[in-house]
Amino acid sequence: MKEPIQGGTMAIRLAGVLTLIYAAACQSTRGPVDPVLVGTWGGENAGLIATDSSAHVHIGCTAGDTKQALVADSAGRFDVPGLYNITLYPVARGPDHPARFFGWTDGHTMSLTVALTDTAVTLGPVQLTFGKEPRMGPCPICRRPRTRG
Repeated sequence: MKEPIQGGTMAIRLAGVLTLIYAAACQSTRGPVDPVLVGTWGGENAGLIATDSSAHVHIGCTAGDTKQALVADSAGRFDVPGLYNITLYPVARGPDHPARFFGWTDGHTMSLTVALTDTAVTLGPVQLTFGKEPRMGPCPICRRPRTRG
């Protein structure tokens, strides 16, 4: 005589496997596909233009540059040194300050903060979107960083 098939046990196993497949498919993969962040990122009164070798940032009527690419780690975080001028508009009258440009991205949105390392000044965080033109108001983005070539 044959044993009865344990339909309930099989259904539970199948549900467990489907749950694992669903969980794996829905896991968030933070960080951009390419860790080198390039392109135009825009937001309200803030913008960033990044190349494979530098970045140019405006937050309000201030501006600064990095001398290296913004490279995100596997969690989408970045932190690079650069120079920043907080007394830029309407006439550049102040020195460039050493600064850290840091934040995170998921490849589509970015949170960016600029912290001057020789003063207590911190700008941001500002929220930027990849491919969106910055809405700068009276202070347009004044220059684009050079690319390697």
